[in-house]
Amino acid sequence: MSSESSTIVQRLWNYCNVLRDDGVSYGDYVEQLTYLLFLKMADEQSKPPFSKPSAIPEGLDWQSLTRKDGDDLEVHYRHILDSLGKESGMLGVIFRKSQNKIQDPAKLKRLVELINDETWMGLDVDIKGEIYEGLLQKNAEDVKSGAGQYFTPRPLTRAMVEVVRPEPMMTICDPASGTGGFFLASHSYIEKKQLDKKQKDFLKTKTFKGWEIVDSTARLCVMNLYLHGIGGDDSTIVVADSLASEPGEHFDFVMTNPPFGKKSSITIVNGEGKADRESITYERQDFWATTSNKQLNFLQHVKSLLKMNGKAAIVVPDNVLFEGGAGETVRRKLLHECDVHALLRLPTGIFYAQGVKANVLFFDRKPASEKPWTERLWIYDLRTNMHFTLKTNALKYEDLADFIKCYNPENRRERKESERFKAFTYDELIQRDKASLDIFWLKDESLEDSANLPDPDVIAQDIMENLEAALEQFRSVRDNLGNGK
Repeated sequence: MSSESSTIVQRLWNYCNVLRDDGVSYGDYVEQLTYLLFLKMADEQSKPPFSKPSAIPEGLDWQSLTRKDGDDLEVHYRHILDSLGKESGMLGVIFRKSQNKIQDPAKLKRLVELINDETWMGLDVDIKGEIYEGLLQKNAEDVKSGAGQYFTPRPLTRAMVEVVRPEPMMTICDPASGTGGFFLASHSYIEKKQLDKKQKDFLKTKTFKGWEIVDSTARLCVMNLYLHGIGGDDSTIVVADSLASEPGEHFDFVMTNPPFGKKSSITIVNGEGKADRESITYERQDFWATTSNKQLNFLQHVKSLLKMNGKAAIVVPDNVLFEGGAGETVRRKLLHECDVHALLRLPTGIFYAQGVKANVLFFDRKPASEKPWTERLWIYDLRTNMHFTLKTNALKYEDLADFIKCYNPENRRERKESERFKAFTYDELIQRDKASLDIFWLKDESLEDSANLPDPDVIAQDIMENLEAALEQFRSVRDNLGNGK
């Protein structure tokens, strides 16, 4: 992060500490900043050198806010939020169901003054984006807020994009877009190419499409994209449950990190299975299996979202790799009907959500065929003997460099095995119990060499994550017994 943007992040963040005394959480603070920054930048765009017509109706704009004080300011700010939440397009997504969480008018006035002192549109797009990304990351680091579940570590999103290699004039989807990390990484990757005007316009307004079910996260995502120069007047992000219906459009690339947490109150029925009576059901004839397992449903949904020969990269928890029943059905179908060519086994301690043992599955959608499309699955083990923590040893892009080299995005057909990178044939995979993809081959050194134990905080983190994973398994057994399976 540049020194200019980190200074502004620190200044804005320091003010958050004052507001916390009034019970305003990090998440609420970033949300209020989203509203105020948007109003300020819309105001700047209406003045020279931009001189664009403002999207904000007169009387609800930034200038009307700066002229108020005391209780009048608080009342007017509430009126602005309520009115703009009823607008269409990007305005409606950013201000939908918005509320003022800063009850002290003097503190609201101070925040308005802080923002008014900066010329935001004068900052480079990257710097504006960095400032907001910095705030989102700080919000994700606040364990109590739970915002971390919407924030994929940026080194991981960057590595996923670099191996999938999105191209200009192609479409990219994230059906669980969170704060927009995959879109930003893809935009940055494509932008580095020599683009003509048509390609630049397509990148800005037509490349990206996302779904986000949580209002507050959707608004952060839209603002994040806006600050990075992405999106037209209509919103790129749809606020809805992307699993609710079959896709109306298909995409060249799908990159996503669906929400963790296994059991859902929604069961998606594919015509062959039955839902239990307590759950809400969606019917999806394009799915292979009936299940309330959210990750299995997202995996099936991602396959459906792809164009023929489209490429996917999806973060999945371990249970998707070994669970029986619907899990086995989905894996066998996926291996047969798609080219499932790579699996990255992620280390623990890299996600803000605790207790996550996750992987990235890479596959291409293929046309119908009697012969299975998966010839061999290449697995890269970045978990065994790797120890990361969010604070003292965070995952860096460099930690993924060997995986990127082994993946060999230039020519996937010429991959070579190494200590951490092994290939398994289709026949080997389907002959495994339940067609499990939960495969390890390296020895865990910490079990053998007591003199070489990792730091106590890493051990504590590992124990916590193993307990969380075990609890998840117990919940799964309980839920399945409750459903009479």
